[in-house]
Amino acid sequence: MKVSISWWDLTDSDQTIDSLREYLHSEAVAAWQAVPGLRFKCWIADPAGNRWGAVMLWDHDDIVPALLPPHRAQELIGYPPQQRVRFDVEASIGLAMLGAVDG
Repeated sequence: MKVSISWWDLTDSDQTIDSLREYLHSEAVAAWQAVPGLRFKCWIADPAGNRWGAVMLWDHDDIVPALLPPHRAQELIGYPPQQRVRFDVEASIGLAMLGAVDG
């Protein structure tokens, strides 16, 4: 398994954590629910640092870009994430208990 983490600094964007939260609940969650190979995704916010991002757990490293939804967060924010990293997952616990989380 692989985990990827993406972070945006929103300082240079017209978007805010609140506006991205609206996008998240209106379209993002539904768009990402059926992505092949995506086991888990959570969207994260850091109000003190004015940052927005996501953590994704993948079955494998062979992600097919054509099967991903449009990258609306990047479109809305206006630029790619300042940080995008990918790691091997050595072990995990608790994901079987996670369900949809409403803000």
